[in-house]
Parts: sequence; structure tokens; C-alpha cells
Amino acid sequence: MAPSASGPRPPTITDVARAAGVSRTTVSHALNGLGKVDPRTRERIRQVATELGYRPNLRAQRLRRGQAKAIALASSMPFAVAGGPSRLGFYMEVAAAAAESALLHDYALVLVPPVQSGSALHSVDIDGAIVVEPDIEDAAAAQLRERGLPYVALGRPVSPEEDTPYVDLRGRLVADLLLEHLREQGAVRPALMVGAGSRHSSVDAVAAYERRAEEHGWTPVVARVPESGGEQAGYECCAALLAEHPGIDAVCALVDAFAVGAVRAVRDSGRAVPDDVMVVTRYDGLRARTCEPPLTAVDLHLDRAASDAVELLLGRLRGDTAPSVAVSPEPRVIARASSLRTARA
Repeated sequence: MAPSASGPRPPTITDVARAAGVSRTTVSHALNGLGKVDPRTRERIRQVATELGYRPNLRAQRLRRGQAKAIALASSMPFAVAGGPSRLGFYMEVAAAAAESALLHDYALVLVPPVQSGSALHSVDIDGAIVVEPDIEDAAAAQLRERGLPYVALGRPVSPEEDTPYVDLRGRLVADLLLEHLREQGAVRPALMVGAGSRHSSVDAVAAYERRAEEHGWTPVVARVPESGGEQAGYECCAALLAEHPGIDAVCALVDAFAVGAVRAVRDSGRAVPDDVMVVTRYDGLRARTCEPPLTAVDLHLDRAASDAVELLLGRLRGDTAPSVAVSPEPRVIARASSLRTARA
């Protein structure tokens, strides 16, 4: 029989069984590590399968095992702050590290669009998910719960009923490090800009800022910026802060997109960065490094945090049910020109 226009028929499990002189069931057990198959027979079947170029039917395996061998990376964070024009922001750095870790365990990583509403997570075939910095009523977490799928959080969950495993990104310590850096550089009237939601990073930063404001006698100035507005929202918020509080001498803009907008606002107000107003941010990503001047930021060790999140999730898929927490390595401030006053003195 002549090959079809699309090429020769790929070998089937029946072909492997015939060539190896065993049953289809024995081939299935040998290739999938199931049942009691003599080791020599198992090895012979695998060699025959390799020689024939046999590839298992993944869809059939999925139906038999109930596993997709895939996990998702999901977030309700708008792409305006999670990625941006470069497509190499916070979310994508996490994705790269998580994908590498998942592949080492023979799992694929699926990226889904920002989960705001609708059914973004209902249409993908996955075994579980990592939710990046869930908000208090997080849409991604809600959809996963509806599907009955296990998930872990990258960043401490803030919903009171949440008991899911998570990787602690040490939000309060990160904010403390940035604020202490500003104080050391001479700031006496710093302002804080955070996202308008209740993600752990915002909640922790506000708590750290209020404590330090009381400790150092700062007049608290906290602005909450809608994440969906991205850089432009940061610009508008900072411009309003400078008009209302002209004595501000530093801005801790937790989201890097907001920080880049804040730098523009400072300049457009006739002030200079860092001589008149210092600007720092939380995430040491491409935006921070390519801003002019480059932004002081924090090494969050996202590669390690993402890998830990994958390990926590795979543990749940194996049946580990006890809540657990992984703590990311010690964050460190990477000081750059946007806040270095003492070095210029």
C-alpha cells in the first residue's frame, strides 16, 4: 500500500507488540512503568519502540491516567504591570524559571492570559497551577477552585480563607530595605506608591512604611495606583503627589512600571532625579535597568522562588496536603543612579 500524501503511517503500539513478540498490554506496561514486566523484556520492548520510532499517544495517556503532565502559570495581574512593551517583565522572568524547573520533572508549563474574569483557566488542560501574587479575591485562584485543581501561590496569599502553600517573597523586608536605603541617602519626606489592590507586596509595603514613618517622624504619604494604568498611571499619580506635597524628596514606587512613570513626572515638574527627588522600585527587571537614570531596585531571586513554587505544586500533585511555605533567599538592594545622592556629594 502506497504511503498517504501526508507521509508514512506512524508506528503504533500494535506494531511494537508484533515486532517484540508480546501483547499490546505488555508493551503498554513496559513503556509506562506499569505492571510486572521482566526487566529484560521491558528493555527489549523499549529498544524495539526506539528502532521503530514509536511515540506514545499523549491524548490516550491523558484519558487513562487523568494527568495532563502540564501546569499553568496564572495571575490576575494586568499585563501593563506584569510584562509591558518589552515582554520581559516580572511575569515572564518567573515563567522562564518555572518552565525550566517543570521540564526537569517532565511537566510542561502553560502560560495563560491575565485572569480578570471569564473563563481563562477553564479552557486549558492542566493538572494544577502557580498563581502569581494573588489578590484578596483573586480571579485566577477562584477559577482553579471551581475546577477543583490544586494550586500554590508565588507570594503570600492575602485572603483570610486561603491556606494554600506559597513561596514567601518577603514583602515587608523588601520594603524595609528600600526605605532604609532612602533614609541613608538623606530622604526625610518619602512617599509610597503601591498598586490599588491588596496583593501581599502592597499590604506588606504599606505596613513597613507606616512603621518607619512613625519611627522617623515622616509625614505619611501613600498613593494607591490602578494596576491596569501601567506606566501612565504611575506618571499621573506622581505628578499629583508632587503638586499636592511639593516637599516630597523620594518616591518608593513598588511597581516598576509606576516607577518609570514617576521618573518622568519628576522631570516634567522641573525637578531632577535623584538630586531633588529619589525614585526606587521593588523589582530589578528590564524596566529598572533601562530607565534613565537606572532605578535602584531589589534582587528578589525570582529564579529560585519560581523553582520553589514548582516543587510545592508538584508536591501537592503527589498528594502532600499539609500547608507549607518556602521562603525565598535574602533580598538585596541594587543601588543605582536614581537614588545615589551620597555618592554624588
